Amino acid sequence: MENIKIIAQNKKAWHDYFIIEQTECGISLAGTEVKSLREGKINLKEAYAQIVNGEVYIKQMHISPFEKGNIFNKDPMRDRKLLLHKSEIRRLIGQTKEKGFSLIPTKVYFKNSKVKIEIALAKGKKDYDKRESIAKKDAKRSMDRKMKEFNQR
Repeated sequence: MENIKIIAQNKKAWHDYFIIEQTECGISLAGTEVKSLREGKINLKEAYAQIVNGEVYIKQMHISPFEKGNIFNKDPMRDRKLLLHKSEIRRLIGQTKEKGFSLIPTKVYFKNSKVKIEIALAKGKKDYDKRESIAKKDAKRSMDRKMKEFNQR
């Protein structure tokens, strides 16, 4: 049985992008970074993944330095390598070459004591798309509220 503990989620990604496909991958980290992740000190808001020389790197992901970690602490904003199979990387290269597609991290979690990151192939939303999704969410919320009132009678 898989033991999954979510560390951080990028909820803003669901608001700003149409999520097409999600992929789970490993991430190369230093020991003090893993200790910081166990304390939940990570920020995914501005993070994105980029393919450089046939390897996938995550950029702008902030992992706070470990308090007790003196000289072993790494730069909190450094680029970190994502661990994927060659075939997965080739598929992502082909998909991101299309206009408007990018790789966005949606979730960081522990899976059987290993740190995993879920990246999503995403297409940016326009402002009117965002307003439309907010309106749909509000309409669903009000319908659920009315149904709850109706069922309690």
